[in-house]
This record gives sequence, structure tokens and C-alpha cells, in this order.
Amino acid sequence: MQSYLVPDSLPTTPLTVLSLGILLFFLLFGIYIRSVKHTSYNNADQDIKHGHRQPELQAQPESESESESYPPVTPLPNFTWSTTEPAKYRPFKPKYHLTMGISSLDSSDLIPMDKTYKERLVQRRGLLKEYGDIVRAVNFQPSGSSTQGQDLNKKLKEALCEWYAFVMGVYLPERYPGMFRLVPGSGPGSGSGSFKEKGKGKKDRGTMLESLVTGLRVLIDPEELMESGSCSGPDPDSSSPDSSSTSTSIPDPNPNLEPEHKNLLLLLDTLGTWIDEDFLILLPSPSPSSPSSEEDEPTQYTLQTYSTYFPAGFNPRLKLSHALSTIHAPVPGYKAKLEKSMDRFFAKLEVGRVVVRLNWSVMTPGTGLFAGFGGLHGHHHDGKVEKKEEDGEEKIPVDGFDGTDTNIRVERQTLHRLPRSKALLFGVHTYTYPLQDIKDEGLGEELAVAIDGLKEGSVPGIHAYKRGPVWGEAVKAFLRG
Repeated sequence: MQSYLVPDSLPTTPLTVLSLGILLFFLLFGIYIRSVKHTSYNNADQDIKHGHRQPELQAQPESESESESYPPVTPLPNFTWSTTEPAKYRPFKPKYHLTMGISSLDSSDLIPMDKTYKERLVQRRGLLKEYGDIVRAVNFQPSGSSTQGQDLNKKLKEALCEWYAFVMGVYLPERYPGMFRLVPGSGPGSGSGSFKEKGKGKKDRGTMLESLVTGLRVLIDPEELMESGSCSGPDPDSSSPDSSSTSTSIPDPNPNLEPEHKNLLLLLDTLGTWIDEDFLILLPSPSPSSPSSEEDEPTQYTLQTYSTYFPAGFNPRLKLSHALSTIHAPVPGYKAKLEKSMDRFFAKLEVGRVVVRLNWSVMTPGTGLFAGFGGLHGHHHDGKVEKKEEDGEEKIPVDGFDGTDTNIRVERQTLHRLPRSKALLFGVHTYTYPLQDIKDEGLGEELAVAIDGLKEGSVPGIHAYKRGPVWGEAVKAFLRG
């Protein structure tokens, strides 16, 4: 009986022989490929175990470049700063709970601009002249200090130069082309070029950033700026009709400092008078000489340099060189509820991620944006309020209080890791809103409930920390009146 599956005999035509040859080739080739893959994966596993990989498994240079630079900046070509109202934030909650309260932020939104920009710059320059030792500082280690101290200086310079080069050479001209533009230099190359953003292309030596708002120009390369020792251009508060030819230099309240120290302060001063954004740079604390008693003890971060023109009730100079735990010690409940989780978050924050949070307080009459000597927080020790009669603070009387010169202060706080130096940069943009505006918006009851909620959440002591006993009853009565 003839089978329809297998022929009785196999013809030996040339076509049949060729087909069999092709089939055999693919069969052997498949076996070979499987063998090669198996060997490659085994080798890769062994290389990882021994701390190295074969060249063909290494990351490509392009990926390394991406990991050491900021994401592309989204431009705002039609942005008009002079007509843009400040952002409105109303972070009032019926009960206050001490949490990080963070959310993600696009890196293009790092530095906001609005119609208060120019007047804020004038205020910043005045504060620099009057309180230069308070509004900015670098934890610079003098010549002859230990190897660890000199290493700290290098890290400080690397982080500060990285932030300066990004803000002045990339972020401002790309994000706000209607406010800033680059003016090409005349020399070849771009200084050392070591702090240029990768992928942006080399810029001529002497390239400057020009502000179309103030007329100021400044070198975008931090090394070049430090070599020159100053920036030139019109004083933003100058009323001279020929202000474009007026030369100004950042004031030097510390003429006896070492040149390297003064150079770092120059970078801080330039940034602090060009952007309305306070910032603080934190670096990992040196590892302890003895192993920690807790294996999972997170890395501590320490404040090493800052530009803080609008401190919220504290002298930032007193926080310099201190760890987060020490800086936040006056905050009620911080050590018990937030310290460990915050340390872990800071240690693990990856490059490319930006987070943001908001907080609010009440600015009573006589308290301004610069609150470096108190006025926003009570006196605390280990989370407990200390009564100090010498402060002379009395409750604001309910009768006759009309909200005049009383503002809600909101800080938009951001945190991200600098791509190259891996330092952490904490940014703060401060907004103030007249108390009357909150009432006019129909949010009076919401804020009044939030004031009571300071005492009813997870940390009741926060009510006294924010000086609620001083202004609370008067403000609530006004909002509900």
C-alpha cells in the first residue's frame, strides 16, 4: 500500500541534493549559534563576578555622556517675564503631618521667572552688600589643612563650577531666550572646557551671557570668570541713562581671604544676583573611621556651600558644615519621624530625577523676605518650645487686626543630583502672598482650618514652631470676618 507521507524511493535529482545541503547547513549553523550564546553568557556572568566585563559588553561612550549631563532644556520662546504673575501655591491642609511630601518635577522647571524678577535682583544686590557674610558662604579649608580638607575644596569647586556652567551657559539662554542670550567670544576654544555641558559643543573663549533685562554680561565659563576676578555690566538698579557702559564688580566684604576662596565666592555672588533662586549644595559626609553599629545606616549629607538670600527665620551661616540631622534638629518630630527616611532618600536620589515640595508660614508685620535673624519660627530645643521673655513677642491682638503687612510665605523647594560631581543641590524659590489675597480668593476658611490643623496632626509642636501662638487667633479672626 502506497504511503502518502513517505515516498517509496527518494529521487536523486540535482535539485533534491541541493535542498538537502541547504537544510543541513542551517541545522549545523543553529547548533553553532546556540553554543556561542551559551559561552558568551557564561563569560559575562564570570566577568561580573570578578568585577570586570569584556570590551564588547561595556557601556558605550554615548550613554556615559548622557549620565553626566542634564536632560535637554525645553525652551519658552514666547515667555514674557514682565507680565507673568508669580505662581500661586496654596498648600493648606486641614491637618499637618510631618512628611517629605514630595512630587516629581521636570528639570526644565528648575528656575521659575515672573514679573518680580528685576526687583528681586535689586534686593539681592542690596542684601549682598549689607549681609555678605550671611547670604552666601563656602566651607573652604585653608591652605595647609589636611588632605581631607583639600579634597573637600576640590569637590566644592567641582560642584559649584558644574552648577554655574549649566545655569549660565545652558539653562538661562535655552529656557528663556527672550531674557538671555549668548554673546560669542573672540578666542578659539573655551578655556579649560572642563565644566562645559557635554553635547552642547565648544564655545569660543570669552563667550558671555547677556541679560536682556538688566543689560549685564558675564562669562559663562566658571574658570574664565575666576581668572578675570569680576563681571562687568550695568548695575540693575542704576538709573543712569548711560548705564550700559557702567562697570560694576561684586562687592568683596572679605578682602583678606585666600584667592581660591574668593574665586568660589565670586561664582556664588554671580549666581545669587542673576537668578532669583536660593540654593544649597550638600556633599556626603566622610565615612566614619569605625564601622557603624547599624549595617543599613544611610550616608549623611552635609551643607558645604550655599547662596541663601531669603532665609526663613534662621542664619544660614550657622548651618554651614553641619549634617541634615543637625540642621533640622529644631524641627519638632524630625528626628523621630523623618530623619532616617530623609537620609536614605538623599543618599539614593538618582541623577536625572528632580523632586519638589512646598511649605508655608505666616510673615507678620516687620518680617521680610530676608529673615536671617528670626521672625518666622519659635525657639526650640529637641522639638520643645523654649519660652524666652527677652524676645518680647506678644500675641497680635484680634481687635483691630486688618491683615496689613501680613503675608503668607510659601517656599517651593527642589532637590536634584548634579550629574557630574554627584553633589546634591537643594533649591528654594520664595513666594509671598498678601493675607488679604487669600481671603479675597475665598480661601479664608481653608487657611483658618489649616492653622488649627497645625496642632491636630502628627506633630502638634509645629504650631508653636511656626509661631502660631503669636499670630494664630488674629489671623483666623481676620480670615473669617
